[in-house]
Amino acid sequence: MTQTAAVIASAQMLIRRPVAEVFAAFVEPEWTSKFWFTRGSGRLEEGKRVEWTWDKYGFTVPVEVKTVEDDRRIVVEWPAYGTPTTLEWLFTARPDDTTYVSITNSGFSGDATEVAQQAVAATEGFAYVVAALKALLEHGVALNLVADKFPDGMPT
Repeated sequence: MTQTAAVIASAQMLIRRPVAEVFAAFVEPEWTSKFWFTRGSGRLEEGKRVEWTWDKYGFTVPVEVKTVEDDRRIVVEWPAYGTPTTLEWLFTARPDDTTYVSITNSGFSGDATEVAQQAVAATEGFAYVVAALKALLEHGVALNLVADKFPDGMPT
């Protein structure tokens, strides 16, 4: 397999909540399970390995936590596309007590078509994640975007 490091999937959005709250939503599985995965085995801490599970889809991935900089940055590695890719969250606190959050996914592997398909799927998926978090933190609404993406289960 070839690896195309130049391809990066990204999603970002302004969330009208303080940076500490937005950051906590990604490191604390009791929050993350309200808008992304069903359950996580533990808090994201540098050097730790956790698992994220999507019960509806019968899907669990191991996640290696590489970097956690409180209220600023998270970097993990996960094999969601068969080989490990890198996820990075950047949290930018703004003067009006809002947060700009950016998620990138890089390191896809395979031929050009496979890399493109993985990047498109990741971009779409993380756009759902940040939109679902925005609705939850700003309005207290659980949109179930990730769970409702495939109402009949993951396609084969």
